[in-house]
Amino acid sequence: MFIVTAAAGGERSGCLIGFGVPCSVDPQRFLACLSKANHTHGVARRATHLGVHVVPAAAPELAELFGGETGDEVDKFARVDWREGPHGVPLLEACANRFVGEVLDRVDVGDHEAFLLGPAWAEHRDGDPALRFGTARRIEPGHPA
Repeated sequence: MFIVTAAAGGERSGCLIGFGVPCSVDPQRFLACLSKANHTHGVARRATHLGVHVVPAAAPELAELFGGETGDEVDKFARVDWREGPHGVPLLEACANRFVGEVLDRVDVGDHEAFLLGPAWAEHRDGDPALRFGTARRIEPGHPA
C-alpha cells in the first residue's frame, strides 16, 4: 500500500492509494491513481510534485489515518511526524521507503485520475516490509471509493 502526499497553494493533503505501480524502467516512471472523490486529488491536481510512501507493515494505524479519514474534515499531518521534503512535498517520517516524483502527465481513468510521475528524489531502507492490500482492505474510505 502507498500513501501519496501533496502540497499546493499553502495546503497539504495525503491519502492511501490502492492503485500504484512502476510503469517504466528507462526512463523511470511510476503511475499513482487517486480517487477523484478524495480531498488529496484536488491538491494533487495543483501540485508539481507528489510524495509516494510505502506504508510499513508495522504501521497499520498510518494506513487507517490516511485511508479512513478525509482531509476535508481532519488535518492528518497534525497526527503524524512529517517534514517538508524536496519541492515542498510533505514526507512522512514513519515511511522509510519513499520518493518525490514530478507530475509529468495526468490521465482520466474513470473514477480515478492517474498521475504519471518521474522520480526526482528517493530514500530506501532494506528490511522494512510493506503493508499489503489484504491488511488494508478493511479500512472504510474517508470518501466513497
